[in-house]
Amino acid sequence: MAAIIRVENLSKRYRLGVINRRMLYEDLQSRWARWRGQPDPNARIGERAATAHGELWALKDINFEVHQGEVLGVIGHNGSGKSTLLKILSQITAPTTGRALIKGNVASLLEVGTGFHPELTGRDNVFLNGVILGMRREDVARNFDEIVAFSGVESFIDTPVKRYSSGMRVRLAFAVAAHLDPEILIIDEVLAVGDQSFQQKCLGKISEVARGGRTVLFVSHNAAAVENLCSRGIVLEHGQMIFSGTQTEAIQFYSKREDRIEIADLAERKDRSGTGEVRVTGMHFRDAKGEALSTAFAGQMLEIHIDFKNLSGQSFPNLVATLHVRTHFDAPVFVQQNRLTGDSFGALPEHGTLVCRLPRLPLPASVYRLGITLTSESRGGKVLDSLRHATDLPVETGDFFGTGNLPAVQSGVCLVDAEWRLESETAVARAGLS
Repeated sequence: MAAIIRVENLSKRYRLGVINRRMLYEDLQSRWARWRGQPDPNARIGERAATAHGELWALKDINFEVHQGEVLGVIGHNGSGKSTLLKILSQITAPTTGRALIKGNVASLLEVGTGFHPELTGRDNVFLNGVILGMRREDVARNFDEIVAFSGVESFIDTPVKRYSSGMRVRLAFAVAAHLDPEILIIDEVLAVGDQSFQQKCLGKISEVARGGRTVLFVSHNAAAVENLCSRGIVLEHGQMIFSGTQTEAIQFYSKREDRIEIADLAERKDRSGTGEVRVTGMHFRDAKGEALSTAFAGQMLEIHIDFKNLSGQSFPNLVATLHVRTHFDAPVFVQQNRLTGDSFGALPEHGTLVCRLPRLPLPASVYRLGITLTSESRGGKVLDSLRHATDLPVETGDFFGTGNLPAVQSGVCLVDAEWRLESETAVARAGLS
């Protein structure tokens, strides 16, 4: 099958300090900062650490192909070059070297409300955006009612877009792009603006577009969405493509790359937030006998020990400890905190350990990411220390149900205890349920 998108030796260089590449307001900000000898406030991530030559290679020698009907996930940290790649493929900016060959019309959704005129109504902008995307007015008119219904802004369709919230703009922009039958749909991390229900609608629509034989390029930090939606994935890092494979392989590669963070010495970790008055210094696991664990088993009693140091000299009697458990794809599994269970720690000593006891670990076999956040309730929820990925918890299959029947490996993200019974028609009638 011939490639519908072919990227060959694609590179993009930005000359730092060059004006005339932003909006007027940002250009004025940049000139003012340069005159005062300060860093450019509009510089991209990584620009301030660029070479003394004033150049930044946002992309360097990228090569890949996408065939018709494929959904390609583009994964990478902020500043890895994802958005630059999509802008080149959308013909918003030109590459410095190399080329991108595209067969078919492209609909892009790269920023909230791209192509919308703030003074025009939502109705006018639907037609304007449709024309920008290369559609005929008749095509837009034929799909207009479906577009508006999908966006959920029917009551405001004749209101100027400048009155819309960012969520309303992105809903309408996505609805236009997805309903006008583009052969190639390019979507950046804009769905994060919408609420959960609208995100699910968008993912369903993207899946429908792909099943219709059209091609999708999808950038998202939501690994679960990439896993479920995409058929292939590429990983970018510092402007270079460092992996290409199936979507699952790409996510696993990216996750392992992230896991190279040294997670043993939590006291010295820099990737944390909070005031620093209380600092998490270690996290480890123990079983019912108090013995240290490196691997837990589904269904067993597990204690999570969180060592801390109180550097402030204050007692923080209303400390709230929140434990976040995520999959290795970074999808949330559950949250536990002492406020939910009604437990109080009292005054904090200079050194101590917070212990979260899980009577029956409800996790199937996998490796999970544990995050920890300490907040002061008496200070209105002020964050004292927070680590999104403090450590990993490897879990093996165990006899969670106590029957000797082990749950399947692919059994979801949690295990739930239950009871089953059979009720005859007579019993149902007796209960007055028939």
